[in-house]
Amino acid sequence: MWNNFQTDAYEGLIAETISVTGHGGKPVRAYYSRPLGEGPFPGILLIHHMPGWDQFTRETARRFAAQGYSVISPNLYEDFGHGTPEEVAERAREQGGMVDKDVMEDCDGALSFLRSQPNASGRVGVIGMCSGGRHTFLAACTLEGIDCAVDCWGGGVVCPPEQLTPQRPVQPLDYAEKLICPLLGIFGNEDWSPTKEDVDVLEARLKELGKDYEFHRYDGAAHGFWYYHRPMYKHEQAMDSLEKVLAFFEKHLK
Repeated sequence: MWNNFQTDAYEGLIAETISVTGHGGKPVRAYYSRPLGEGPFPGILLIHHMPGWDQFTRETARRFAAQGYSVISPNLYEDFGHGTPEEVAERAREQGGMVDKDVMEDCDGALSFLRSQPNASGRVGVIGMCSGGRHTFLAACTLEGIDCAVDCWGGGVVCPPEQLTPQRPVQPLDYAEKLICPLLGIFGNEDWSPTKEDVDVLEARLKELGKDYEFHRYDGAAHGFWYYHRPMYKHEQAMDSLEKVLAFFEKHLK
């Protein structure tokens, strides 16, 4: 768990930008952070949020790597060119965002990379925040070989027909029957996307299908309450939910 280490133990990690095979066979940049040592290490696919492939995403990758995981986060905005994270995210929004099918292919390529490493344990989990939480749910329902998934305030999993777009043609909730791995959900009760009602709908469907899920909902927290660089950060709720995420990964991946 966080801050639960022996002070005489060796610790080291490395992080770098690499390339993986993404949608259409194209190269996609990815941030790859992992512990130093022989391993074997379980893997985590970290799916970035709508603000983009940003500093928070990279720091989060290193945070999980420090806990003993090989972490990869592909740049899902590769098709929108390059610049600062804010500049690229703005172009992505102007063009309607990523295509779900392309995102899943990018994620699958990143997962294949993780599994192919000589120090890989063979077990992989997925986690994402905001739009990354939505994509995490899609990945857990449509990609093979995922051992567990964490949806952090993923908006749009429950989506009325009028909000569907060419980039997002299917409500992720419609794939719920295909969910075959344990799912952890982290939500703020003051969030606007997903709303409390959206989370209720998702939970009711998972319960109806008999899926293995665990939801934690936090009063006093809105969207993005892990974002320590933004006003919505909530220390108590963020640290409590981080502990739950680490315990979930420990149970299902180590």
